[in-house]
Amino acid sequence: MQAVSNAIQAVNDFVWGLPMIVLLFGTHLFLTVRTGFIQRKTFTGIKLSVTRDPDSPGEVSQFQALTTALASTIGTGNIVGVGTAVFIGGPGAVFWCWLTGVFGIATKYAESLIAVKYRVMTRDGRMQGGAMYALERGLGMKWLGLVFAAFAAIASFGIGCGTQINAIAEIIENNLAFLRIPRIAIGLVFGAITAVVIIGGIKSIARLCEKLVPFMSAFYVLGCLVILALNRDFLLPALAAIVKLAFTPGAVAGGLVGRGIMEAASAGVARGLFSNESGLGSAPLVASAAQTRNPVRQALVSATGTFWDTVVVCLMTGLVLVTTVMKNPSINIESLENGGQMTSAAFGQIPVLGPAILVIGIITFAYSTILGWSYYGERCAEYLLGRKAILPYKIIFTAIVVIGPVLALDMVWNISNILNALMAVPNLVVVLLLSGVIAADTKHYLANLDEKDTAEIPVIDD
Repeated sequence: MQAVSNAIQAVNDFVWGLPMIVLLFGTHLFLTVRTGFIQRKTFTGIKLSVTRDPDSPGEVSQFQALTTALASTIGTGNIVGVGTAVFIGGPGAVFWCWLTGVFGIATKYAESLIAVKYRVMTRDGRMQGGAMYALERGLGMKWLGLVFAAFAAIASFGIGCGTQINAIAEIIENNLAFLRIPRIAIGLVFGAITAVVIIGGIKSIARLCEKLVPFMSAFYVLGCLVILALNRDFLLPALAAIVKLAFTPGAVAGGLVGRGIMEAASAGVARGLFSNESGLGSAPLVASAAQTRNPVRQALVSATGTFWDTVVVCLMTGLVLVTTVMKNPSINIESLENGGQMTSAAFGQIPVLGPAILVIGIITFAYSTILGWSYYGERCAEYLLGRKAILPYKIIFTAIVVIGPVLALDMVWNISNILNALMAVPNLVVVLLLSGVIAADTKHYLANLDEKDTAEIPVIDD
């Protein structure tokens, strides 16, 4: 088993190595140019996200589609993942993580646009869309759509479920030990809640995410702002260190060490890409269910997900970590084993507030990820095997929520990471090959965002 584990680790290191980072970040840059720097319309997207479009085809509102997508992307990576980036690449990794979010907005916009443009509808009125339908209808490459769906469906059990519930159990066990809650009890409680929510489909999931995501995000960001206010004397030095150590090696107060541009960029870009999922093709699966009068409107809304996830939330975490470590030299970086320990040590320096933000943040972020990915996996399972696959998928997904807290998940993490990388490849293929369509629709609809798309949505047998 150790040999198998080492082999899987080696594959994971390869697929998430320099080639994948170059491919994803290169796509971000290319689509930024191709869309005419669509990031300039971010605040238009924010405005549209709270504007209802009830007379347009779709199952959920644009805001519900956005919050469901955010549920899956705002996860433990926004807290522990940023800590890992700083631990490996130094404070400069925060800069590269943030920059990845800025350019990733263009890719999230592009993949969501084609998801809506090529979506279909079942005879009972359910919307189906995503990379697989764009590959099938836009490029005539159904076989590649099947590949994407297979990788995404399997990945949902690991990265979207097992690893998340395990993180919840660990944070409860480590920080609420006095309650003595058995791990299996945590799985049973969250399994029951999950079953009740996902059995109702996208409308049930979206209704909960619509309430949970704004609350958890606001709570976390406000908590981080309070910590930054307490650390205000170190805010400017931290910002200076983040920018300086993004390009040059060096050390700053608190034992933080920048290892140079390659280490900082590699760690920051990798965690940024993993956090916001721009290019993976996951968020477009729910964007295609939104009520929207044309593809560009929903694409602008979906693109704000990357803005909130990385440009705002990841940056907040990075600033909290760097300022707190600089302020508290008692945190011995060299004695820590990983980024998770660094995050816990940093938040633990803030009495009462720090641990509370960490515990509530990880529990809500991780659970929301479970809900978002349950829908992603369901859509992909249905594309592969038809509607008959939905109930078995939900049963298996709920079962993994129940047993996830008691599993050793290092190997599951690595397998899921590999599957995420593999699902990104067909998604990037369709985004790049349809970039001309994306550019044309962008130019057409940006001139009149209220124009209705007159193309008929195909009805398929489910």
